[in-house]
Amino acid sequence: MPKSKLSGIEVVRGKVLPEWIDVNEHMNVAYYVLAFDQAVDSLWEELGITRDHVNVTNSSTFAVETHITWQRELALDEPYIITSQLLAYDNKRIHQFMRMYHADKRYLAATAEWLNLHVDLKVRKVSPWPDAIREKIAAFADRQSDWGWPAEAGKQMAVPHPIYTAAGNN
Repeated sequence: MPKSKLSGIEVVRGKVLPEWIDVNEHMNVAYYVLAFDQAVDSLWEELGITRDHVNVTNSSTFAVETHITWQRELALDEPYIITSQLLAYDNKRIHQFMRMYHADKRYLAATAEWLNLHVDLKVRKVSPWPDAIREKIAAFADRQSDWGWPAEAGKQMAVPHPIYTAAGNN
């Protein structure tokens, strides 16, 4: 079976660790979030949002929203690759989409959509990107292929035919 092509720019590789395995003998929900968060940190390094940058500029990013979808299980010691795709950015925000693939079998295991704000840590308010960071974000966007808008991005959770809903009677 040919390996499928990965969508997104690779930002991190890893392996499912023993402490990440739950009672169902697969990677626990919390560790998918951890792996995606580590991938965000890796992307930030590439964009110049390093610990030194934070210390020198007293600015950083805050996550304000994230959505995770699980597609297929990962088990103990299985290798993964996480890619990132920039969906949008402006002078203060970045909206990105990450995909976690099984590194050998190349199936899509999970996705994560993130919205982050650039923050001035002195006043803890949203502030414009420094020019150098905004330029690196633009350069990252220029490296992207035409992957289109991911099907999982922007989804809203819903029970298709609920017996009960807090939104009102059916």
